[in-house]
Amino acid sequence: MQEGFLTVSVFDSTTNRPIKNARVNIYSIPDNNQSQQQIYQNLETNISGQITGINLAAPDIKYSQQPSSNVRPYSAYSVEVIADGYEPIIIDGTQIFSTIESRQNVPLIPRARRRYRSKRDEEIFYVGENTLWGNYPPKIPEESLKPLPPPTGFVVLDNPIVPEFIVVHDGLPDDKSAQNYWIPFKDYIKNVASSEIYATWPTQTIYANIIAIISFTLNRVFTEWYRSKGYNFTITSTTNFDHKFIYNRNIFANIGVAVDEIFNKFIKRPPNSRQPLLAQYCDGKKVQCPNQMTQWGSKDLGDKGLSYEEILRYFYGDDIAFIEAPVVSGVPVSFPGYVIQEGSTGKDVRTVQNQLNQISRAYPAIKRVKEDGVYGSQTSESVKEFQKIFGLPQSGVVDFKTWYELSRVYVAVTKIASLNPII
Repeated sequence: MQEGFLTVSVFDSTTNRPIKNARVNIYSIPDNNQSQQQIYQNLETNISGQITGINLAAPDIKYSQQPSSNVRPYSAYSVEVIADGYEPIIIDGTQIFSTIESRQNVPLIPRARRRYRSKRDEEIFYVGENTLWGNYPPKIPEESLKPLPPPTGFVVLDNPIVPEFIVVHDGLPDDKSAQNYWIPFKDYIKNVASSEIYATWPTQTIYANIIAIISFTLNRVFTEWYRSKGYNFTITSTTNFDHKFIYNRNIFANIGVAVDEIFNKFIKRPPNSRQPLLAQYCDGKKVQCPNQMTQWGSKDLGDKGLSYEEILRYFYGDDIAFIEAPVVSGVPVSFPGYVIQEGSTGKDVRTVQNQLNQISRAYPAIKRVKEDGVYGSQTSESVKEFQKIFGLPQSGVVDFKTWYELSRVYVAVTKIASLNPII
């Protein structure tokens, strides 16, 4: 056994503000019928609602580098969170890979007044297995380009855009009992990628798979695939129709950073269509899918040093183009197109400083800065603390991924998101 790492972030589900001094217990989940063992007891979250650097045993990294039928390549743990004034929660199945940081977000629901719930009534969220390890229905093949229906009135698009939210139907399309979740677009992509690939794979393989997931998802948005059929959601969580989405699952830190960097990049086949390619794939071992990407095949190409562009062209053809879609955001300012760093000045710096100060009301570890439009060392240090809390490289520089993560958190803690977001 080797070790992986876990960061737990606890926040109020109604205000998105971090919860200090929440108590966290962590239990192992054995592969067989053995009873759970407590690994950590009464860990307490810090001022940012976090516990960082939790070391947990995980299988040798070699088991995630090739298909395995007898050794699960990650370990699984139960994360129990208890905080005064909130309903207790258990996340059952947080996954840990060797050498990789896993980030488990835990939204707590405020407890109703004078209401008591015993431990046995804790709300439990079960995290299913990664699709490469678990048994899930294979994707039913579809045409990769769709006829465009008349606009439904929900979305009227001339070209693909990155929506603010994805409405995920947590079941088969016709299952009316399944819940719909409104998930921020980036969070959805991070969730699916963490559910469908291994975080220990080559970086370029991870990028290739993420872009395929983005392209597939934006095709569902652009073509109004489900809404045009009378459904009230964007996509499902089922592998036979779409991708595997698991509510409240953990995200792997390197996958999260990759999504933050390329979340608006997709592929299409020019010049025949404006729509993103419905980039279908399969694992290539348990299931075969001619003329589509295979996940293990993409891993092999990544091992050989191919870039994500070369990997995707190998599977989808040399005629694909890589496109960056405009971003629909809950804040009125889009990324200015250049890196903001020490020495930068102007209105974009002032936007960063204002957002940092608003976020610092919820996350006081982020020091308030002077909103003077001058990017000095104080602003840089506050950006570094923001990046540390939200799992970004601590550069002190506001690049594409940091800009939009600032926007996301700013919207979340100030509650200024649109009441009718484009989906």
